[in-house]
Amino acid sequence: MSKPLDRAISSDAVERNRQAILASSSYRLAEEDLDFIGRPDQRPVRMQLELDKAETVLRENGIRSTVVIFGGTQIVPRDIAQARLNVAKQNLKRHPSDAKAKRDVARAESIVAKSHYYDEAYKFGKLVSDYCTSDDEATDKCDLVVMTGGGPGVMEAANRGAFEIGAQSVGLNIVLPHEQEPNPYITPELCLQFHYFAMRKFHFILRAAALVIFPGGFGTLDELFEVLTLRQTGRMQEIPVIMYGSEYWNRIIDFQALADEGVIADDHLKLLHYVDSPEAAWKIIVDFHRLGPPEIEPEAPPAEFQG
Repeated sequence: MSKPLDRAISSDAVERNRQAILASSSYRLAEEDLDFIGRPDQRPVRMQLELDKAETVLRENGIRSTVVIFGGTQIVPRDIAQARLNVAKQNLKRHPSDAKAKRDVARAESIVAKSHYYDEAYKFGKLVSDYCTSDDEATDKCDLVVMTGGGPGVMEAANRGAFEIGAQSVGLNIVLPHEQEPNPYITPELCLQFHYFAMRKFHFILRAAALVIFPGGFGTLDELFEVLTLRQTGRMQEIPVIMYGSEYWNRIIDFQALADEGVIADDHLKLLHYVDSPEAAWKIIVDFHRLGPPEIEPEAPPAEFQG
């Protein structure tokens, strides 16, 4: 025989329990439960969301093909580089025997010497974007859109070149420990933030019609070798890989030595193009994709640009 209901339970206790039910994380819709989505075992879901969101944003904004531009975050305009050098020199004056202070001056001098790459990335971003803005506006589609990692330095310069002629440009920013903020020249609706480097890399490559590598460090090299490996193995579309700054790159990486050692084929050296001006980089892209000069009515883009 069942026990009779205990009517001694107060209405206040029932109400507290009801409120606790409504406030419980288990009661949240899964799509609104950030604590649940953020759990380690939900990583595949988060990766799929990053994959899908970027694809949706780029597709809905008509971005069919991109020119991906990489380069160092420390390569800044000359006035900023010179100001940093002045600070380093002042510190060395205060600590003339400090080895680190001497090293800081030498490094700052090197950055001043490379500040022209900021100007050239800016010019190149503008040159590429001029092609995009000359495209048929009636189609609501755009080819050869500048795409960068969204950060400072060379990336900022390329986005700035597009911004200053009113063209779209893409920035694929990444969550980093030092809270990197995207540069202010990216088209707002085309600035995406990623948690996973793998998903970001995928979207760098998916629509790429060319890769232009300005002087940079680990991040720049990471993207360079990722693309070279995929091109070498035939796992991505054929695109020109353009090394901007022949003196810098020939000093930093001896690709010929790799071929001489027999670890890459001689033909793999043909994957690389070396240039020292924005115009030379743009000409390689034009010739590779048979585009014709941007000031002339452009030909229809290659089939692989159709999305």
